[in-house]
Amino acid sequence: MPCKNPPSAVSTNRTMIPSPPETRASLILRLPDVADVAAWDEFVSIYGPVVFRIARRLGLQAADADDLVQEVFTAVARSVSDWLDRTDRGTFRAWLSRIAKNVAVNFLTRRATRSLGADGEHAKRLLDGIAANNGPLSDDFDLEYRREVFRRAAEQVRSVVSETTWEAFRMTHIDGISVANAAEQLGMSVGNVYIARSRVMARLKELVSRFETED
Repeated sequence: MPCKNPPSAVSTNRTMIPSPPETRASLILRLPDVADVAAWDEFVSIYGPVVFRIARRLGLQAADADDLVQEVFTAVARSVSDWLDRTDRGTFRAWLSRIAKNVAVNFLTRRATRSLGADGEHAKRLLDGIAANNGPLSDDFDLEYRREVFRRAAEQVRSVVSETTWEAFRMTHIDGISVANAAEQLGMSVGNVYIARSRVMARLKELVSRFETED
């Protein structure tokens, strides 16, 4: 599964990423229907890169990370109906994070127990790492989700605004360059830099809000 990294022009620093709401309910409610190709395509396009990057962060090679992504989505398809029927289900992203962790543990356990060679030893070390860092994995999952939503929104916004408008936003909001210096470098007035930055931020917030749900 191809998983893109955030564009080089877009920082994914925690302080720069707008906090998105949970995945919208309309998409989640369609997931029990495995024949709903459009819903599953959208779901995988959002969460595939998230799970992939978490798997890589855990130390898996790219091919193994791809396999883990497939196993996670198979587990989601198998259990999402039961999750929706629960009255104490909590948020969707927290549930998905737990599934990803459980699948990763099972995946690595199979590797650790079936092989006494380097592959098995590596899997055992990764398992020990997961056990020692129980909390941060959930934090990483949430951060990667925020990055992916922001990356998708940024790509869409960048495709519909002028290069100068985008650069005014990038330089002042992401790179931390002062408005006055950005205006000088871009050959714009200070007022127009503020307008350009505001326009991009408004569009980003609009796109991010499309992931809203009422958990």
